[in-house]
Amino acid sequence: MAPDDLKSLADAWLADDPDPATRDELTRLIAGLPGTEAELRDRFAGPLTFGTAGLRGRLRAGPNGMNLAVVTRAAAGLVGWLASQGGQGPLVIGYDARHGSKEFAEQTARVATGSGRDALVMPALRPTPVLAYAVRALDAVAGVMVTASHNPPQDNGYKVYLGRELGGPAGDGAQIVPPADAGIEAAIRAIGPIADIPLGSTGTLIDEKTVEGYARSAAAVLSADGPRDLAVAYTPMHGVGGATLLAAFAAAGFPAPAVVAAQAEPDPEFPTVAFPNPEEPGAMDRLLALAASTGADLAIANDPDADRCAVAVPTGDGGWRALRGDELGALLGDHLIRRGVPGTYATTIVSSQLLGRLCAARGVPYAETLTGFKWIVRAADELAYGYEEALGYCVAPGMVRDKDGITAALTVAELAAGLKAEGRTLADRLDELAAEFGVHATDQLSVRVDDLAEIGAAMTRARQAPPATLLGAPASVTDDAANNVLTFRTGAVRAVIRPSGTEPKLKAYLEVVEPVGAAGLAAARERAGRGLVELRREIAAALGV
Repeated sequence: MAPDDLKSLADAWLADDPDPATRDELTRLIAGLPGTEAELRDRFAGPLTFGTAGLRGRLRAGPNGMNLAVVTRAAAGLVGWLASQGGQGPLVIGYDARHGSKEFAEQTARVATGSGRDALVMPALRPTPVLAYAVRALDAVAGVMVTASHNPPQDNGYKVYLGRELGGPAGDGAQIVPPADAGIEAAIRAIGPIADIPLGSTGTLIDEKTVEGYARSAAAVLSADGPRDLAVAYTPMHGVGGATLLAAFAAAGFPAPAVVAAQAEPDPEFPTVAFPNPEEPGAMDRLLALAASTGADLAIANDPDADRCAVAVPTGDGGWRALRGDELGALLGDHLIRRGVPGTYATTIVSSQLLGRLCAARGVPYAETLTGFKWIVRAADELAYGYEEALGYCVAPGMVRDKDGITAALTVAELAAGLKAEGRTLADRLDELAAEFGVHATDQLSVRVDDLAEIGAAMTRARQAPPATLLGAPASVTDDAANNVLTFRTGAVRAVIRPSGTEPKLKAYLEVVEPVGAAGLAAARERAGRGLVELRREIAAALGV
């Protein structure tokens, strides 16, 4: 694109931008040419596209960012697409505490009401699972959640859910999937000048009874007569999950968790964590310190929009260990199977193979899907449970057809309290599963890039020269080119490689399975750990990273 064409694009966007703040931002960049050319090119490299259930990007002016102009067009495209599909009913809108979230939610409501559709807006900051619940509870045609989940503070996003009318039974209250995403994106591209989009009121506030209904329904997921003696330390990680989780724990009859005071209130800057994701090193340090100082039985963290749940357990030597997503996924699946919850148990192709082996042994229906909860919840109409290794768990698909960090927290608390009453722990149950099915040790190789072309180059290298062996055993390769997924495996080793759908990352999901032989469980875990280290090295070499 020639510099003059770039300036013309920027001038046209500037003239259409309804937000004074981003107009000023863009005006300064245009005035700074030619020194600001690289920055302008990045912002006009292309529009944000609908990826994993919507938009996600940096808060900044221009089409390649999250801002009021992009949100207005997205809302107009969405309501236009809903009308083109004959969808009836209101649009439900929620938002978290991130910069711009409330304003983006209100603008979405104005666009919806301006088109003649009712807009029902959350009465305040609420977790993503509450929005997903409200889509079903209020019989909405669709839902919008303004959140960037666990992304850095400078990001925001726009997740879209469909109600039963357009999503079908399996997709009632679930995130959008193709071809809906492409249809909405095409509708967005067809939107003319923003000034021509009719705007109405900011909608109707949803009654607090709906939010309270979520907490009651979450509590009802548990067995009514189970033990409740459990000391929990908790953090919402500067997000919006705290009040809702505490209400759900109270409704279920658990003692109130101790909460990390410095992270208890919503704060869009996430000041005490380098990265607001419980999976990131150091993110749970304050939680674990609180758990140790209060003598907690269990430590639980939600990510900022509370759709993910992380759990840590005491190690017996005064320390604490965060469970991997696959470990908690197996524990919750095993618990629900033992409770007799009927239906299909599902996970993704990159999660551990343990859940599948557990289901086979118990005679329970099992399914695997592509990565992402938009696929997991559609694994079966009668879904009992779904999880993905990135700390996402759906323990009550009849209530929330998405990952839900609050009902997951309640369910793991139920499991831990039941084990405590028997003088046992979550770690003990993991040992029992390992003794029965072998140690399933998992890890992840994650490479963040500045240039997305680096991901394509790494995938090409692995396709052209796949490893002949893994950990000394002959390896097979499966290339799902349509979904850009490479799988290398032997009888005891598996590596699944794919680009991230939400971040500029290349990810390799690693698993080593070791049977518990005569040497015992500790020896099997040590062998599996050594195997993971070597497998990581071999896969990194194959990718050239």
